[in-house]
Amino acid sequence: RPLTAIPQRLRRAFLAAEDAAFYDHPGIDVGGILRALWVDLRAGAFVQGASTITQQVARTFLLTNERTLSRKLRETVLAFEIEAALGKPAILHRYLNQIYLGSGAYGVAAAARTYYGKPLDALTLAEAAMLAGLPKGPAHFNPVAHPEPARHRRDYVLHQMLEQGWAPPEAV
Repeated sequence: RPLTAIPQRLRRAFLAAEDAAFYDHPGIDVGGILRALWVDLRAGAFVQGASTITQQVARTFLLTNERTLSRKLRETVLAFEIEAALGKPAILHRYLNQIYLGSGAYGVAAAARTYYGKPLDALTLAEAAMLAGLPKGPAHFNPVAHPEPARHRRDYVLHQMLEQGWAPPEAV
């Protein structure tokens, strides 16, 4: 689907959930990386991610999911290269159309049909937020198999949208 065919509320839900500063960084979010590094160092393990949407595109299409420093460094370099080669609209287009969202659904259109039996333009804000919560853990946040964790994640996404000014207070 062209990016313009994906409703703005759905695009904003994914940005709020995954990378609110997407249009403001060059492919990596240095502040987010430093915060995650601090949390990881304190925990003595990889417990918090800091991947931008561009880094997720690099990992999904060009790398593996291994959690190593060398893979993260390759992902960072690729993120800069992807940003330079494609630009923000093309990156977001690829991400939204090809990200795995659980239950065999790749991309937001497939996820809307799989979970709600609806086309993208018929999704409510809450349904859009539910889908946007899936990349963090498609199996764990599956709204059919695990409705309670999925609702909590949806509420987190709605709160993030409110923080960005992308959702009305009554939506949270």
